[in-house]
Amino acid sequence: MSNKELEKNEVFVRTFGCQMNVRDSEIISGLLRAAGYKIALTDKEAKIIIFNTCAVRQHAEDRVWSLIGSYKGTKIIGLVGCMAQNYQERAFDRDASVSFVIGPQDIHKLPEVLSKITHHSLLERKVWETQGSIRPEEIYRTGFHQDQAHTQIVISEGCSNFCSYCVVPYVRGPLRHRKFQSIIEEIRSALDSGISRITLLGQNVNAYQDGDLDFTKLLKAVNALNGLEELGFFTSHPKDVHLEFFKAINELDKLTKTLHLPVQSGADRILKLMNRGYTRKDYLAKVTSYRKIVEGGTLTTDIIVGFPTESKDEFEETKALISEVGFNGAYIFKYSPRPNTQASKIVPVILEKEIQKRHLEILNLQRAISNKLKHKHAKK
Repeated sequence: MSNKELEKNEVFVRTFGCQMNVRDSEIISGLLRAAGYKIALTDKEAKIIIFNTCAVRQHAEDRVWSLIGSYKGTKIIGLVGCMAQNYQERAFDRDASVSFVIGPQDIHKLPEVLSKITHHSLLERKVWETQGSIRPEEIYRTGFHQDQAHTQIVISEGCSNFCSYCVVPYVRGPLRHRKFQSIIEEIRSALDSGISRITLLGQNVNAYQDGDLDFTKLLKAVNALNGLEELGFFTSHPKDVHLEFFKAINELDKLTKTLHLPVQSGADRILKLMNRGYTRKDYLAKVTSYRKIVEGGTLTTDIIVGFPTESKDEFEETKALISEVGFNGAYIFKYSPRPNTQASKIVPVILEKEIQKRHLEILNLQRAISNKLKHKHAKK
């Protein structure tokens, strides 16, 4: 198929979920553009729609299926990412308009898959690729960046923490670290193209390790690169933060003085059921160290309300922790059971009405804290 013919097959990529998915969509766009496809700005002009999906919460999945159904067979539809890995071949039974299914570790196969799809008749075009385990390093070298000033750089893939509520290890596989030199080369290439702000990404970014090079050493190496103006990272796990890491945040001149440190719950029994690997006391001690070392540093978190068997007293412990820490901001989620996870087997579950009530309480509490901190900062 000629380049002109390929360009007629305009592709629109719609992204759901985390920053990792945002970066994956850039990679997908770069791969397809290099193969001769045109990346559409909207779904209207596109012949092919790729849904790059999240499987962390049921609500996100339901929204994707609803949007797929809205096209009613008028487009070639691809399901990519975490939902694709979860459903695999079953996606075709869930909605017959889905033409191809590709897991997160197989996105490099997209140009080949689309070639198969566009060369076959409507009844035959069902393709799925969900057996990959390691991404080829070259997929990070397409040079495609949606934002000409900022880009995100994946430093590790997958996760091996197996938090009991989380589907990520099942859909993205175990933790795998990219080579230090490959990361540096990708960042240098981005800087050479005019990008000046970099965010390092990983499901558990501060667990990074390549031989004797850990995340703190990587931060120092990136901070020293010419052309870089601002450096950030997302997201950290409390069990992997330490004093040297906090010192790097404080000392590195280009590194933003902010830390996203998900606590999830303020109750030790729930933290143990979640398999988080720390206690309330551990978490608070690390917050104290961070604030002592990184003067003026901001702190944000994640909270899950309504985890199975969470008592009212345990919910109050979470509220108390939020008040004690005084987070600048928080992502507050209602517990959503996910397939394959240990938490989905825990009974009894909490009634949805009670979860809604607790969710609203935490939202209002955090909103009040955030507003107070903003007002205090504005006065300075």
